[in-house]
Amino acid sequence: MVAKIIELSLKNRYIVLLIATGLFVWGYFSVKENPIDAIPDLSENQVIVFTEWMGRSPQVMEDQITYPLVSNLQGIPKIKNIRAVSMFGMSFVYVIFDDNVDIYWARTRVLERLNYAQRLLPQGITPALGPDGTGVGHVFWYHLDAPKMDLGEQRALQDWYVKFALQTVSGVAEVASFGGFEKQYQLVVDPLKLQYYNISLMDVMSKVRANNNDVGGSKFEMSDMAYIIRGLGYVKNKEDIEKISLGNFNGIPVRVKDIGQVQMGGDQRLGIFDMDGKGEVVGGIVVMRYGENADKVIKNVKEKIKEVEKGLPAGVTIKASYDRSTLIEAAINNIKGKIIEEIVMVAVIVLIFLFHWRSALSIIIQIPVTISISFILLNAFGLSSNIMSLTGIALAIGVIVDNGIIMSENAYRNLSTWQNTHKPSKAKDNE
Repeated sequence: MVAKIIELSLKNRYIVLLIATGLFVWGYFSVKENPIDAIPDLSENQVIVFTEWMGRSPQVMEDQITYPLVSNLQGIPKIKNIRAVSMFGMSFVYVIFDDNVDIYWARTRVLERLNYAQRLLPQGITPALGPDGTGVGHVFWYHLDAPKMDLGEQRALQDWYVKFALQTVSGVAEVASFGGFEKQYQLVVDPLKLQYYNISLMDVMSKVRANNNDVGGSKFEMSDMAYIIRGLGYVKNKEDIEKISLGNFNGIPVRVKDIGQVQMGGDQRLGIFDMDGKGEVVGGIVVMRYGENADKVIKNVKEKIKEVEKGLPAGVTIKASYDRSTLIEAAINNIKGKIIEEIVMVAVIVLIFLFHWRSALSIIIQIPVTISISFILLNAFGLSSNIMSLTGIALAIGVIVDNGIIMSENAYRNLSTWQNTHKPSKAKDNE
């Protein structure tokens, strides 16, 4: 069988060269299309359901949030396992699907079941799906270099400007903020004044919430002109909260400033982000979407950061804290270097021992053609290029070269044997 294939290839050498050229061109475009990452994604095919109910104990979260969700999510088809974690004020449910399930089909089915499970949860509690990223999706970390701004201002700049801009980059599933203080209006209530004015704490909460809102009216026409009527009620500063009316006492309105004090402060923090031991910083984590090209996503994020920096205040810049593209480029440069080393070594060895440049050329051509075919197979099986796959290709180059050298040497040996056995017979025929 092998002899017939060799014979057929020798008789149709141009067809073989045409097929090899076609595979090389196909593989060249496959290299560009194949997702490139440094770390292989070995995480499970999962959908995360996150529910927040601040102030509740882990036991309450388990009984009223986690258990109802887990019980109702078990009926989804193609589920391998369901895991859940309940902690202070938060609940996480991990729905593990079979490996061959499309992630977006899985997210749709989980969302359908959550719409049904919503009625079993406490009023006002809405579970949400986590980002469509994987456990190795944290491809880029950055922080703000703003020495003249406090941590609260930096966090506001990150949450309301930088984060929204980077979320528009193709391939980005989420930009998670870290560090700094989240600004909030804090109302410090005096319980003695509440008792004196006969106002409950729930009344204060409901009144403040109701007065932080815009209301729409109708349309008023006068002199062939139409005017839109609306009420502006959003809180813009702490003085607006202080003037909110909570009720009346002996015909005199009671305002928020009469029962407490309004101040600006930061939300409670569970940790800090320190940069190289030089102090706290504020920044974000770019989470890559499932199945995207990490190298391409990082390049797009860097280009977007250059645009975002134009709109930052004077003296504020964005610096990278963790950049996976350096590891990706190192892996790519490693296999490029190995290919060049193998080509040079093959050319030298074949030329020294065989003194035949065509033999060296035939072996050298095998290297790029074989590598390009490997990327065709990677795309066919839905696998990405990473350290493991690129290392395997680099190791396989040695096998490819060894086979080429052995086959060339074997061909030379058989040709030499054939020539030595046929030359005397030709000489006798000539006589």
